[in-house]
Amino acid sequence: MSRATRTGGPARAPHSADSHDVIRVHGARENNLKDVSIEIPKRRLTVFTGVSGSGKSSLVFDTIAAESQRLINETYSAFVQGFMPTLARPEVDVLEGLTTAIIVDQQRMGADPRSTVGTATDANAMLRILFSRLGEPHIGPPSAYAFNVPSVRASGAITVERGAKKTVKATFNRTGGMCPHCEGRGAVSDIDLTQLYDDSKSIAEGAFTIPGWKSDNVWTVGIYAESGFLDPHKPIAKYTKREMQDFLYREPTKVKVNGVNLTYEGLIPKIQKSFLSKDKEAMQPHIRAFVERAVTFTTCPECDGTRLAEGARSSKIGRISIADACAMQISDLATWVRGLEEPSVAPLLRALRHTLDSFVEIGLGYLALDRPAGTLSGGEAQRVKMIRHLGSSLTDVTYVFDEPTTGLHPHDIQRMNDLLLRLRDKGNTVLVVEHKPELIGIADHVVDLGPGAGQAGGSVCFEGTVEGLRAGGTVTGRHFDDRAKVKETVRTPTGALEIRGATANNLRDVDVDIPLGVLTVVTGVAGSGKSSLVHGSLPGRSGAAGEGVVSIDQSPIKGSRRSNPATYTGLLDPIRKAFAKVNGVKPALFSANSEGACPTCNGAGVIYTDLGMMAGVSSTCEDCEGKRFDASVLDYHLAGRDISEVLAMSVTEAEEFFGAGEAHTPAAHRILARLVDVGLGYLSIGQPLTTLSGGERQRLKLATHMADKGGIYVLDEPTTGLHLADVEQLLGLLDRLVDAGKSVIVVEHHQAVMAHADWIIDLGPGAGHDGGRVVFEGTPADLVAARSTLTGEHLATYVGA
Repeated sequence: MSRATRTGGPARAPHSADSHDVIRVHGARENNLKDVSIEIPKRRLTVFTGVSGSGKSSLVFDTIAAESQRLINETYSAFVQGFMPTLARPEVDVLEGLTTAIIVDQQRMGADPRSTVGTATDANAMLRILFSRLGEPHIGPPSAYAFNVPSVRASGAITVERGAKKTVKATFNRTGGMCPHCEGRGAVSDIDLTQLYDDSKSIAEGAFTIPGWKSDNVWTVGIYAESGFLDPHKPIAKYTKREMQDFLYREPTKVKVNGVNLTYEGLIPKIQKSFLSKDKEAMQPHIRAFVERAVTFTTCPECDGTRLAEGARSSKIGRISIADACAMQISDLATWVRGLEEPSVAPLLRALRHTLDSFVEIGLGYLALDRPAGTLSGGEAQRVKMIRHLGSSLTDVTYVFDEPTTGLHPHDIQRMNDLLLRLRDKGNTVLVVEHKPELIGIADHVVDLGPGAGQAGGSVCFEGTVEGLRAGGTVTGRHFDDRAKVKETVRTPTGALEIRGATANNLRDVDVDIPLGVLTVVTGVAGSGKSSLVHGSLPGRSGAAGEGVVSIDQSPIKGSRRSNPATYTGLLDPIRKAFAKVNGVKPALFSANSEGACPTCNGAGVIYTDLGMMAGVSSTCEDCEGKRFDASVLDYHLAGRDISEVLAMSVTEAEEFFGAGEAHTPAAHRILARLVDVGLGYLSIGQPLTTLSGGERQRLKLATHMADKGGIYVLDEPTTGLHLADVEQLLGLLDRLVDAGKSVIVVEHHQAVMAHADWIIDLGPGAGHDGGRVVFEGTPADLVAARSTLTGEHLATYVGA
């Protein structure tokens, strides 16, 4: 291969193109940012730090990444833009030097029941092609191995319009891999009809007991009452066999109800489409409770949960079917694929090996390709998204990460650091929002935002190197080298919660006693079985005390821009009642989602204008000036404040307001006190949930559950999204819960929480089938002294033992 030679000569002056080596932000005002102006070096690793709610995500995601994506979208034709989401320009004066932004966030992956780890990546597609080429017996193309593709057969006459028209007979076959019994879901449902309706009543008398099915709803109850197939005044128990068939199973049929054309179908298929086609975890709490009450899910007896038709399961490479391959732990599957040698599919095998090796490299080798995507934690979902970028040939792009160490054991963080540095060394700009000192320590450049959270934040407190941050006087700098000490004395348990023979997921017949009345931390590397032990094996009631278990997991808070801390926590109810009582009017007037809403903006506070293929625009409603309420409602006052002024208060201010005087409302004060307890005193009680950071949402959920009457609190990684300074406050809160007589069980990787525990249960020694065993039980001091596990080694290093 020839290579051009460079002729000698004097050194040239720097090219003008080489001067664009920074991303320049000037006058950023998105959310709580206060006219922020910074320069971020390109082709370097920049970490953004600061307390939760200080404005990190507003600067990185809502300003820099959002504008990069908007500008890229504008390069497409107007026709293509019409099919893309419209992005408004962020509140910023100048953004220069932007490159293509690739966002790797912690948004949960699609919760569709047919979405798996394999379908969310390219792994399943490559496996299907591999089996369609090498599988014996050969059953068809790649679609024959896809559990999302049903088999189709058709025959009939078609008219061919070529010269003289003629009618010919044709048949059509498509072989799919979907199990026809469970339709590719791997589970079948059995519906308890007694939970759907009261058969002693007629439809007109309100027989339906399904959430949201009210008698005045033409789309649900109305269509059954007016369809003509049923007598709405006849008790369901007295239906004839024909009426019962029409009521429960009738195929979709066009009917006219009150002059409107609608489609009538039986109750069972309607329930299956409206409730069972969605992932249970993505449902609202009351809908989920109904589904859990009314529906029993069991493994499909025909495909044994593999989702695949018999033909797909019978075709094998060696002794392995595609169902077997997808059920393997990915690290084992990678070994099996490496053993395949077939020249005809060599490029495919090479690509598949790279994808599977990337799973192992990123610390997800313990997963299986048939794992439902909706069951992945936020950290796991983020790392699955990273896989497609590891082998990418792209350079000079901006990668944006949101706390990539979430859900990672200290042992795994070094591996994540190596991946981020590798992306940087290929010539990319890497921007990371992070709290962990282990990752902040590898940064080329640090931007610290603060000094506080909410309105007290939004300013750049420090820019520079890690050494400069350590020496600086910011909150992050002061806490950077903080190390918790192992407790010298621990609490004495008041009892024990017995778990016997736990086998959920990868647990290996685990027997363990979780002490009650103390702070217990369950730890271990990612995939070792912590969540399986705590969430999958913990009984719903403690046998000893008979008190309930309050479980606070990492599922995201559901809420639109109309939801806020006041509505989510139930705080708005006592506030509305207090206003109504003082002014002698209905409580509904003081809801921006009900009678009190501004008629112009319908209580949103802003007017959204859709400009077709251009970016939509939102502007403050001129009639209510963003207050969301009708002008007449604002004439009613409580202790001199109207409802919009109360919702604009911070939690701390509102706690004082409702704590004494004319506005004294004990129910509201109790909720506000819990919000202060979890460190959310700076939040505005009317701030939309969509503007809250991940750490703020987690603590908001914790504050809400603190009101639950339970003797045992189970928390899943409560330090997620928390700054180093906030972790201390969390530990104080956990101590207060234990001192109040509660038992607290925490699944956690943070060494400060481990050191603060009364009792540690360490699972491992590895992940997947290499884990699932209890490798240590005892106090933190014993764990540090023994150093017998990976956790023990890292905790000993952390506390300086």
